[in-house]
Amino acid sequence: MRMKICDLCEEQSKKTRNGKPHEYLSKVDEARIFKGDNPRGFEEQDFQCLTCQAKFTRSTDKNDLAWTLWQG
Repeated sequence: MRMKICDLCEEQSKKTRNGKPHEYLSKVDEARIFKGDNPRGFEEQDFQCLTCQAKFTRSTDKNDLAWTLWQG
């Protein structure tokens, strides 16, 4: 069964690197910082929508999706 997400989260899931979180996405916990040889370090931050409860992870890793929508 696929969860129903709000229109703002639907748009968020399509954003690229420079896409900022929409107004109802709230940070969950602290950012995770992964250190590597400069400039290879990156950060991940979890967000949850206050409207539909969808969960996202934002990553600055160039080899990862900028915004990942977690389902299930």
